[in-house]
Amino acid sequence: VDPDDVLTKEEQIYLLVEAKEKCQRDIKAQLEKIKDPSCPPEWDGIICWPRGSPSQEVSVPCPDYIYDFNHKGKSCHAYRYCSAYGTWAMALSINKTWANYTECALLFSSESRSHQKEVFDRLHLMYTVGYSISLASLIVAVCILSYFKRLHCTRNYIHVHLFTSFICRALSIFLKDMVLYSGTAPSDADRLREDDFRGPSPGQRGHLATISMCPQVGCKVVVTLFLYFLATNHYWILVEGLYLHSLIFMAFLSNKNYLWVLIIIGWGLPAVFVSIWASVRASLADTQCWDLSAGNMKWVYQVPILAAVMVNFFLFLNIVRVLASKLWETTMGKLDPRQQYRQLLKSTLVLMPLFGVHYVVFMAMPYTEVSGLLWQIQMHYEMLFNSSQGFFVAFIYCFCNGEVQAEIKKAHFRRLLALHLGQQARPGSCCCTGRGSQAPQSCSTSLAGRGAGGTRGLLLPAQPRLPGYIPGSGASDQLLPCPAQELSQKGRGKNTVDLTELTQCHPKPSKELETML
Repeated sequence: VDPDDVLTKEEQIYLLVEAKEKCQRDIKAQLEKIKDPSCPPEWDGIICWPRGSPSQEVSVPCPDYIYDFNHKGKSCHAYRYCSAYGTWAMALSINKTWANYTECALLFSSESRSHQKEVFDRLHLMYTVGYSISLASLIVAVCILSYFKRLHCTRNYIHVHLFTSFICRALSIFLKDMVLYSGTAPSDADRLREDDFRGPSPGQRGHLATISMCPQVGCKVVVTLFLYFLATNHYWILVEGLYLHSLIFMAFLSNKNYLWVLIIIGWGLPAVFVSIWASVRASLADTQCWDLSAGNMKWVYQVPILAAVMVNFFLFLNIVRVLASKLWETTMGKLDPRQQYRQLLKSTLVLMPLFGVHYVVFMAMPYTEVSGLLWQIQMHYEMLFNSSQGFFVAFIYCFCNGEVQAEIKKAHFRRLLALHLGQQARPGSCCCTGRGSQAPQSCSTSLAGRGAGGTRGLLLPAQPRLPGYIPGSGASDQLLPCPAQELSQKGRGKNTVDLTELTQCHPKPSKELETML
């Protein structure tokens, strides 16, 4: 049994049938040699018991073909007792041969199961909260980058694709949990019992292999989509690394025409090897929902993902090396070493979520038993960083981006300005108060002067006055709105151009690199 795989019920029965056939051959060979009175070898449906000497206890290691048995060390055994009469001791209450499987069945104890349930519930809560926060922040980030036209450039297009891959990954995880695990906890009738072990006879083995299981196309599609979006997420992280690396060393990917090449890498390559895995799995191990491992077939999609992780890690190291050398050159004699190291650490921490550096920590470490401390440390680490990576990427590369913040502030001020002008400028009415017929003229002149003065004062007023208001000259004068008809065409033109002017992102790689870091 592969230690990092999980067997289905049918596969477990196959292994037991093989063990039973081997045991029967061994028993036949031993019976020919037995001459003295002793307990005969036999198969009890789980273990092949050897010949036992009278008045002796016989111990057999817990078999490794029972996946859920305890296989820790050499101290785990099952026991039988051979009586002085050369017969196996009986359990009179159930009228069956007595056997002690306590050490082998430690994993079936209520205490062990409750501990495992507590661990899994904590992990489920951790990644559910993490992916929910990431999903909400990523959706907002995609809307922001898509809404403002000035933010439309190759760099932000790549960011949008990366954010979308994180969104699809989170949604696929929620969908997989809903389909596979929500309300489907195994009951006592579904658990593996000894009766299942005894069920198939050697002659039924071929028939058992041809039993058609209930088609579970829906859950197989969900698992396949989950693996695809998991792979696309890793490959869009790789695309981000390649793009940033190109800005430093080549600067040719800043052209928008190369975006299609990056899209093919991010969305196309994962579709190829995930499709290959699905075809192989459907042909060779089409059992249940494909959510359980099936031997070495997992390497069809794991090797490309691990390759992307390693390439991204080396790109990260190379970029950090270049940043360190540039920092040393530009700040020589200006900053003390502590400030230099602080700046380098800041740049490194900013790059780590984008490059997925946390994947490398436990990448080469195989999974161990659930009850092990190392397994729990590994799973808590992975669930925490994997689920929150999307939030950190959206926060650093969208919400903390200076260009994004500037566009949001402009849009917010434009909205406030439109509301103020709409509320205070009423077409066809002039309610300025003053001294006779000179009041409307002074009102018009004041507003025209404000419009001719440019839009800088209008966009960022130095005084706490709303546009369209003028201070009165006497104690009885009040701040009153001027009519919209009084606005000069020239003034309105200037204001409109300055408030709505949109430009493209800076095409220079140095500017893009500065923005990303």
